[in-house]
Amino acid sequence: MAEASGCAGPFIRYFCTAGRGLEPFLLREVRARLGATQVEYVSGKVFFTTNSELSKLKKLKSGERLFLLLKKHAPISPSRNKGKVFNEIQKLVIEDPRCWLDIISIWKRLRGNKVEQGNLSKENPESLKRKSEEEISIIRKKQKREQILERVSDECHVEEQKKSVILETNNMDFLTERKTFLEETSESRIEKSVDSNNHSFSFRVSCRCSGAIAKVFTSQEVGRVLGITLIKQLGWKADLRNPDLELFVHLNDIYSVVGIPVFRLPLANREYIQTAGLRSTVAWAMASLAEISTGAFVLDPMCGLGTILLEAAKEWPNVHYLGADINDSQLQGAHENIKAAGLMDKIELLKASVIALPLPSESVDVVISDIPFGKKFKITKDIKLLPNILREMERVLHVGGTVVLLVSQDLHKHMGGCISNCVENDTSLNATSDNKNGAAVVKDLNPKEENGSPRSISSSIKGVETEHFNNVTCFGSLAAVESYGVSLGKTDAFIYKYRKMPAAGMQ
Repeated sequence: MAEASGCAGPFIRYFCTAGRGLEPFLLREVRARLGATQVEYVSGKVFFTTNSELSKLKKLKSGERLFLLLKKHAPISPSRNKGKVFNEIQKLVIEDPRCWLDIISIWKRLRGNKVEQGNLSKENPESLKRKSEEEISIIRKKQKREQILERVSDECHVEEQKKSVILETNNMDFLTERKTFLEETSESRIEKSVDSNNHSFSFRVSCRCSGAIAKVFTSQEVGRVLGITLIKQLGWKADLRNPDLELFVHLNDIYSVVGIPVFRLPLANREYIQTAGLRSTVAWAMASLAEISTGAFVLDPMCGLGTILLEAAKEWPNVHYLGADINDSQLQGAHENIKAAGLMDKIELLKASVIALPLPSESVDVVISDIPFGKKFKITKDIKLLPNILREMERVLHVGGTVVLLVSQDLHKHMGGCISNCVENDTSLNATSDNKNGAAVVKDLNPKEENGSPRSISSSIKGVETEHFNNVTCFGSLAAVESYGVSLGKTDAFIYKYRKMPAAGMQ
């Protein structure tokens, strides 16, 4: 797969991690919010190219962490000859050191215009007065840190020597191959290391290995190999505690990826949420399916701590939101979250039962909610209430309105007892699965490339679970439109979207 260079022009190549099942939401978001091109995903990651400012990148809502893409390489094949595998790992750095330095230049430029917590850093007059004193302090601290880094670097060399002794005992031919390999690249290493701006970098490597490679090497071993290679090749210095930059490496059976975090904190950390409830990325994904429009009336009849309402109100502010819950402590937590987010004028709270809502029939445009059955989403006797919950949602929703629900995996298995197949006229879902190879193809709702042809994203691996209801399942007048399998960490769940159909259209 050809990759756009992250080094050329104002366009930069990124990748963003996503919770399992949220990749389709993230790829649609980067296109809509950033005008991104060359968008593609594999399980857990979305790759894209954009020239958007960091302030826009910071607004991505369905992603976890954002990285500058440094390398996207074919998977490293495990071998009985560990020396060959080590050489393959080293090639991630040695094959194209110029690109590493160019990406670091981009990273330095981004740091110069860094956005943290969504706000551009500003200097005030008082800080300018202290600037000279701070600069002196920084120089002193830097000198002290340099001394510490020298010791860390020496320790890395000692560790390398110990590793070499072990490998010499077990695999003599590896040392010969490694020596030849390093000698062949020594001239290139010297040429690339003359840039004094890059000599001062301290770094650490965060490595994750999965699949076949994980059976041969631990993440620590791979990180050590890359670390020593960077020290020798680019003159960087290792610092595990307070590095200038962090390198993220993920090796598996599909690819080898190296990236640099763009922001210190994950995108999923919302500064406007005081007490966390449902994962913010899942809440935003649900809201994005709900077709919320200006002036709409949106209801969450089991709002809990209000995470879904907060995510929706931040993205679609000119809407009236109502959260209901029967639990006083949950309502209190939701009130504190709403107040902290400054959304008291957008979101109202009401103590009410989800099966007896004090609202007129057909008075709501959108119903969106997480159905929390039992502790940690285990099925309990409350399962008997599901038909009543769906019936009450159907009652308050006007014709044409949407319902978006998050249900646990166990509850999903019991949905068949509440719904039935009825019509075959749904064409709104643009996500299908290929049962032959497990690949998922996801198309935008209005997919157009510059040449006017539809654009699609193809995943080469399993992991994104979607469902297209050819025989639409219904509960009363609620027709199922689409569903997505998503991960909630230790458990799995499904996002269901329904639309209320006219009574005359139902059979």
